Amino acid sequence: MPPTSLPSSSGSFSSLAALRAACLALPEPDTAVQQQIALREAELTKPAGSLGRLEDLTQWLGRWQKRALPRLEQVQVLIFAGNHGVVQQGVSPWPQTVTAQMVQNFEQGGAAINQLATVAGAILRVVPVQHLTATADFTMAPAMTEEAFLEAVQTGFNAVPRKCDLLCVGEMGIGNTTAAAALAAGLFGGSGSEWAGRGTGLDASGVAHKARVIDAALAHHKADMTTNGTPPQFDALEVARRLGGYELAALLGATLAARHFGIPVLLDGFVCTAAVAPLARLMAGAQRASASGGLDHTRLSHCSAEAGHARLAAQLELAPLLDLGLRLGEASGAALAVPLLRAAVACHAGMATFAQAAVSGRA
Repeated sequence: MPPTSLPSSSGSFSSLAALRAACLALPEPDTAVQQQIALREAELTKPAGSLGRLEDLTQWLGRWQKRALPRLEQVQVLIFAGNHGVVQQGVSPWPQTVTAQMVQNFEQGGAAINQLATVAGAILRVVPVQHLTATADFTMAPAMTEEAFLEAVQTGFNAVPRKCDLLCVGEMGIGNTTAAAALAAGLFGGSGSEWAGRGTGLDASGVAHKARVIDAALAHHKADMTTNGTPPQFDALEVARRLGGYELAALLGATLAARHFGIPVLLDGFVCTAAVAPLARLMAGAQRASASGGLDHTRLSHCSAEAGHARLAAQLELAPLLDLGLRLGEASGAALAVPLLRAAVACHAGMATFAQAAVSGRA
């Protein structure tokens, strides 16, 4: 049963403490199912381990779906859209109005993700968070009030369908690579120059300016992102509230919901990875000796061309499935990885065993 700290579909997280409790009370996978899958893999007509990561992916899907024969009949792509007050600092070459225009493009079927979701056999839904109202400029104030942050997390939590075999998450928001870089720096350390990238097309001087903006935000919030104690510890949710964004908070909520509902998740690029990183940091901070970390129910679909993504993936021990030089966002990489998962499931379910095919096993 889900912990009592989880909200109902019509309720909400009452406080950061309640959200933190839900982030720490994470269900474990079904290891017995995983063992059943491994046993069948050993009987299939191939050398042991010869399908490489496809075999790992089948076990990953099965242990979270709790099915010895995983399935991908209901695949959901969720895109969360949000706007950022830090855009007024000149961190993006694109105007903030593009966020709403792209949401309309998604809804009309004209974006890359629409085509990729069709190819993947996935249902696509776009969720404008907080009606696309911009966050505060986080160089001067917290990006979100506690109430607004919790509402955005709840929006993402409620968007996840209960009957879902796989969830692919993505985002859209002018300025959100700045928020993602600031969030990564707040969670893992480092300066703006170590995390800032080109985003939607900045030149070298633009990236340098973006790094300075991130450094200003880090300096402004440093004292408020730590908890009292000896030694003081940073608060991952407070970092997310102060340096993130509405769509990033919704991504956190959706990934949290998927964990509690036993749904495996494909993460997209840099922004998605940064958005869900607080789950991993919370578990690490609590020193939980869990069989599965805060992000064990996720897989990283690809390594994007955004400068900080490979570094962030390494920090979280997430190995990307694809590396195609993408930097689009909008769940494009996640959707591209779905056919790979379908291939893994098809091999596991459809291949004959040595006995069925009358093929001699290894001596």
